[in-house]
Parts: sequence; C-alpha cells; structure tokens
Amino acid sequence: MASMLYYGDDHNCTDVDQLMRRYYLPAAYAVIFIVGLVGNVTSIGIYVAKLRPWKSSSIIMVNLALTDLLYVLSMPFLVYYYTNDDSWTLGNFMCRFVRFGFHFNLYGSILFLTCLAVFRCVVVLQPLRAAQLQQKTWGIVACTAVWIIAAAEIMPMLTMISMIDNDNKTHCLDFASTIPVRDVRWYGWLLTAVGFALPLMVVFMCYIGIVRQLRQGPQTSSLHRTRARRVTVLILVVFVVCFLPYHILRVLRIETRTYTDTPCMVERAVHAAYIISRPLAAFNTFFNLALYTLSGDAFRKAFLSIFYREGWIKKARSLLNLATISKESVPDT
Repeated sequence: MASMLYYGDDHNCTDVDQLMRRYYLPAAYAVIFIVGLVGNVTSIGIYVAKLRPWKSSSIIMVNLALTDLLYVLSMPFLVYYYTNDDSWTLGNFMCRFVRFGFHFNLYGSILFLTCLAVFRCVVVLQPLRAAQLQQKTWGIVACTAVWIIAAAEIMPMLTMISMIDNDNKTHCLDFASTIPVRDVRWYGWLLTAVGFALPLMVVFMCYIGIVRQLRQGPQTSSLHRTRARRVTVLILVVFVVCFLPYHILRVLRIETRTYTDTPCMVERAVHAAYIISRPLAAFNTFFNLALYTLSGDAFRKAFLSIFYREGWIKKARSLLNLATISKESVPDT
C-alpha cells in the first residue's frame, strides 16, 4: 500500500492524504492545465501578433507566459500519475523531467514576477530612467538572468528526485516526499530562502517604495504610477496567496518526516495540507493572466479585438436598418 511507502508500519490513523492525492490533485491539475494552456497560448499569441515592437516589460511578460505555459504542460503527466494510484510507468527520465520542470518553471515564474515589480518600482521612483528601462536590452538581460538563476536553483533537485518500487508499483515521489528525507532537508530550506523569501522581500520593498512615493509629489494621480501600484499589489497577492502556503507547508512536510517520533496523525495532517498547497501554488498562472490586462491598455484592447470587430457591428446595424425599412414599407391591409 502507498501508506507503507510514506509512513512505514505506523499507518493506521487516517487516509485523508491518500484520498486527496487520488481525487483532489488530478482534478485541480486538470483545471489548471485547461485554463493555463488556453490563457497562456492566447497571451503569447497576442504579444507576438498584435503588440510588436516589444518594450522590456513586454519581453518579461512573454517570458512569464512562456514559463507558465511550460509549467502547465507538466500537469497532464501528474494527472495521469495520481489517477493511476501513484503508479508511474513512464520511466526514470520522465519522472525527473516532470518533477524538475514543475519546480523550474515555478521558480522561474517567481523571478519574472519579481522583475516586473522591480521595473514598476523604478518607473515610479526614478521616472527619468523609465524610458531607458523600457529598452529591449534591459528586458533581454533580465530574462536571461532569470532563466540562468532558476536553472541554478533547481539543478540539484535532479540528483534528489527519486523513484521507489513498492507493492508492485513504481512511485515517482515529489520533492518533499523523497526518500531518504535527510538528503533534501538542507536543500529545501535553502531553496525556500533564496528562491522564495528573498524575492518576496524584494517585492514587498518595491510595494512600500511605490506607496510612499505616491503619497507625495504632484503626480500622485499619474496613470503610470497608479498602474504600477496595482501591478505590484497583484504580484504581492500572488506571493502571499499562492507561494507562501506552499513553501511553509513544504518545510513542515519535510520536518515532520525528519523526526521519527512525529505522531502519525500530525504527519498526515501536515501532508494533507501540503497536498492542498501544491495546486494553490500553480494557481498563480490565473493571477498572471489578470496581470497582463493590468499592465497596459494595449493588451486589453488587443485581447478584446479578438472578439470585437467593427465590421461585424456595422454589418449587423445595416441588416437591422434594412429590416426596419422593409417593415415600414409594407402597407397595412
């Protein structure tokens, strides 16, 4: 049984975490995959087809959408795994690739959101440098740095992700469930500190700086400043709502597995909460879709133009007028 794999011999307390792995995770990941695939493909298409030439912020947005797209593309494999009763049949390479891709794109998304917050902060605090910051070069430099840093952060995970044979099934374990747990404990703390806590502090400081600047000066109602504040607030909400619970519960999951005297009920309760937080972290892609519309009117107009065509409206009006004239021209009998 899977409980033997995760908890050893002491597994007769509750199976709520097993039920959540079997039903909650596939359903949540399936929804994220569908919405994320449609939304991010549409967003990338709009940037490529309708919003050229790109500024630095546009380049970051496209890379963020690409990161989210790669992120959601790992979801079908996880849906298959959990609906198949935690039985992995795709081999060792795909196990490592899917788990690595899941975390690589998660932390890439965190870094891209941090870059957006920093860029918006500079626009508000140093308006004279805004034009220079919007040059393509800065966007390319920022995105290149994000991909390199994200890869460096997640690369050690390739050696830690493990496949375990148990009860005639092969399990592709998630990072926090890796056996033995002591191999991932130090790395889990380091990844949480560098990959999440540090970017969170940067975003928070950007928000504080923007709020203070907006309270003074003659341009407090500037559209660009107001938009910068809204974007930064949304990014901060993503960090707190999506990423913070995941990182706290992942640390707790690893810590409860580290100590052998942890009561079974406590360990399983923490595991169940950690399972809930994993799709919650992936829900950041929904917030990112809203972020594109908040970042500027150009994207919003381009998105609406997909569904709105002035020619269609004129044609409908002409047909309506023709029908009205025809009705009025018919004599009463």
